[in-house]
Amino acid sequence: MSSSDTVPATGLSTGLSLRAVGAGLLAALVGYASSVAVVIHGLTAVGASTEQVVSGLVLVGLAMGLTAMGLSLHRRKPISVAWTTPGMALLAATGAVEGGFAAAVGAFVVTGVLIVLAGLWAPLGRWIAAIPKPLANGMLAGILLKLCLAPFLAVSQAPGMALLVLATWAVVGRVARLYAVPAAVAVALGAMALDASGGLAGGTALSGALWPGVTFVQPVFTWEAMVGIALPLFVVTMASQNIPGLAVLATYNYAPPTRPIFLATGAASALTALGGAPTVNLAAITAALCASPDADPNPARRWQAAFVGGVGYILFAGLAGVTAVMVTRSPPILIEAVAGLALVGAFGAALMGAVQVEANRTAALVTMLVTASGLSFAGVGSAFWGLLLGGAVHLLHWRPSVSQSAK
Repeated sequence: MSSSDTVPATGLSTGLSLRAVGAGLLAALVGYASSVAVVIHGLTAVGASTEQVVSGLVLVGLAMGLTAMGLSLHRRKPISVAWTTPGMALLAATGAVEGGFAAAVGAFVVTGVLIVLAGLWAPLGRWIAAIPKPLANGMLAGILLKLCLAPFLAVSQAPGMALLVLATWAVVGRVARLYAVPAAVAVALGAMALDASGGLAGGTALSGALWPGVTFVQPVFTWEAMVGIALPLFVVTMASQNIPGLAVLATYNYAPPTRPIFLATGAASALTALGGAPTVNLAAITAALCASPDADPNPARRWQAAFVGGVGYILFAGLAGVTAVMVTRSPPILIEAVAGLALVGAFGAALMGAVQVEANRTAALVTMLVTASGLSFAGVGSAFWGLLLGGAVHLLHWRPSVSQSAK
């Protein structure tokens, strides 16, 4: 194996890779189709109207696409960008806060600013990385638990559609696991479009949605939203997206500097948040599609996959209106079911990371259970309290062992 096979090159002489183009388009399709329902559900849970959901989808598509294109082109590395799927699950679990969607938008803006600060001020990023991984995984598992139960709860409320979606997911997953969630999403969207309750029979809503627009939202900054949304969203984004995303790139011998990544994604998040867009960050799952040898045997050309993936996200932004109308006007439990299927893998990985080390298991389980409980106190959501109480248990169990080892 030559050195060019293991060390990414930075030159321009490698030419266009059709294989990388195909991998980039696949990454965009999988990333969008597998979790768009999670994003829509998260936005509506914190009070977004259909118009605001459309605006958010348009802007987040542009933010993902432009940052991925810029970073991958500039660094000649497959730097893929995605929305924060775990963060959107956090919004779905948190629900509406005092101040409505405007307060949630204020929290989005602050989250973007915090990511920028993590790029400018190295200690902030190190503090997030210093959060014990079992606790971070426990918080994420608690956030995802309720949504992952939704596909099975949907069977009792909408048995026909729910069973069809579940069967599609299971059968396609047996043959090609990568396509299981997109196939389930396609079946669900088809059912939504045909469902009379979707409000699309007359075509008025759908025709209007063909021209998605952007709606400005005046942000409101409240203590409850800062502690209940912004802080947990920042932690989840860093711990469950940015850090794993860097780890995926490192697996394939790519080590891009973190400062430009955090500055670009944080600034894009803060700016597009004013139109209702959720936070963007490094991709974790779809990053492997662009960084692995499947994208191209030559590591020097794999950046093209991430670049084309960004183009794909910009194209999908044009479908925001149609997607939002069909999803928001369908049975809520069906949306939760599709979102839950998209997150089963993430839930399994988070749960495994939480309980794998026996010494940290109790603290991680406390974090998970408190987060999953939906506890809200003083206007602050359960994710914060789960991390706080789990951290207290972690310290309680950790300090005696340290003193004993010192003896």
